[in-house]
Amino acid sequence: MTMADTQILAEKKPSGPIGRWLTMLWADKLAFFAALFLLIVLLCALFGPFLLEAIATKQNLRGRNAPPFDITRGMLYVLGADALGRPLLARVIVAAQNTILVAAAAVLASSVVGTGLGLVAGYSRSSAAQWIMRLGDVIMSFPSLLLAVIVLYMLEPSVTNIVLVLAITRIPIYLRTTRAEVLEVRERMFVQAAKVMGASYWRIVFHHILPVIFPTLVTIATLDFAFVMLAESSLSFLGIGIQAPEITWGLMVAQGRPYLTNAWWLSFWPGLAIILTTLSLNLLSNWLRIALDPTQRWRLEMRGRKNGRTSFGSA
Repeated sequence: MTMADTQILAEKKPSGPIGRWLTMLWADKLAFFAALFLLIVLLCALFGPFLLEAIATKQNLRGRNAPPFDITRGMLYVLGADALGRPLLARVIVAAQNTILVAAAAVLASSVVGTGLGLVAGYSRSSAAQWIMRLGDVIMSFPSLLLAVIVLYMLEPSVTNIVLVLAITRIPIYLRTTRAEVLEVRERMFVQAAKVMGASYWRIVFHHILPVIFPTLVTIATLDFAFVMLAESSLSFLGIGIQAPEITWGLMVAQGRPYLTNAWWLSFWPGLAIILTTLSLNLLSNWLRIALDPTQRWRLEMRGRKNGRTSFGSA
């Protein structure tokens, strides 16, 4: 970093941590618009069912397979209607809740369990660490989507079973990553100093090691969220995911498959929502990888503050 860059960083200091993070986010325009789109999806998932669920499930056979961009029936029909005359815009918004809920629950469960097991496997030198790794190897030996298909064919396809299956198949990702990071961090000087000062096992793990590896886990979880969302959509498309009358984007794509030749919009709009959400998550994860790395973060800070006219939280 040159003296000029240091001077730029010192000229304008964001007011508080929120202003600093917004400045870094604005420095990467693709990540900024990706975060904005994900915020819209999150708002749709939170408030969409309360506002539009009745409209999304109301049938109107006179408007079945209505083409998009025709607002004579109302703005909610701007994306067209499905085979039962239900507005696709309302259904896409309402379906965001189930799609995001399943992905978020699976990622949260797998990350918590996988990280906990990885901390034990990485820091402990007992035989339990080896057993934990062998368990992860067994799970990874089965393709995750194939394992989910087999289990859901045997069990009743419900939200709980889908979350459970997807979470189990993703545990090894966090387990192996956490263990690899812990094996490197536990040899650093600050960990050795904590041992000398008499810090307990759990204090070293949770207060000294976990904060160091947490940024890596956040980046992986962001990418994994996109994978789990695609997996849930694939299961719904195959008919073993969430069942009607519940709505998910994958189920909407499956329901529109018989009409692809004469009503392409039935599958196109929910498919586009899946693509844009996955792309936004990947762009945001790339930004997080830099923003959470203290050795790389200054690049985003410098780039954001050089553009003074768009600096968030500047004096």
